[in-house]
Amino acid sequence: MASIRPFTSPPDSASALLKQAQSIAGYTLGELAQLAGMPVPPNLKRDKGWVGGLLELWLGASAGSKPEQDFAALGIELKSIPVDARGRPLETTFVCVAPLTGNSGVVWETSHVRHKLKRVLWVPVEGERHIPLADRHVGSPLLWSPSAEEEQQLRLDFEELMDLIVLGHVERITARHGEVMQLRPKAANSRVLTEAIGIDGAPIMTLPRGFYLKKNFTAALLARYFSH
Repeated sequence: MASIRPFTSPPDSASALLKQAQSIAGYTLGELAQLAGMPVPPNLKRDKGWVGGLLELWLGASAGSKPEQDFAALGIELKSIPVDARGRPLETTFVCVAPLTGNSGVVWETSHVRHKLKRVLWVPVEGERHIPLADRHVGSPLLWSPSAEEEQQLRLDFEELMDLIVLGHVERITARHGEVMQLRPKAANSRVLTEAIGIDGAPIMTLPRGFYLKKNFTAALLARYFSH
């Protein structure tokens, strides 16, 4: 078991990253945490980012909470995705925080969302609640870039959501807006507020928002890959 080791520095190529991700597939989170000398929390209620942090440690991710990709030198973002017994995503996937002010001239081509989704290493992890955290297995990784069709879907949702933000309708946006990507509040608690544009163009205070990939989108890309 101990023949695998966490990377101590960022991988120097996409193939090295993928190889390391493949080498940890099949292990449980408890085994990987033990090998890395990391304690396993009893659950994820207070440690929401623990699984991602463990994978970042094993794969040598460098970004931390910086706004760049997790593997900036390779242009690759890391996304762990909790799945059920059939390999279907159990929740939406956070992409990045949405800019609520200063959006004149923001277009899809140069957007932070597109930058984050240009190349993603997806790592499925068992996520069903009845499985103790330490006993959940890591699945086979997928190095993905959006197809022309997927990019078009993302672009249309991004443009629709950004139009609503710019026109002062941020408070009216619900999780139902968007076919494959949605905008949702992103704050640890409801006291954290940020500035946005109101209906009359004046500044308002509102909850920070984040872009999230809907489960139908991630389910389709995982199914397409794993059904080959």
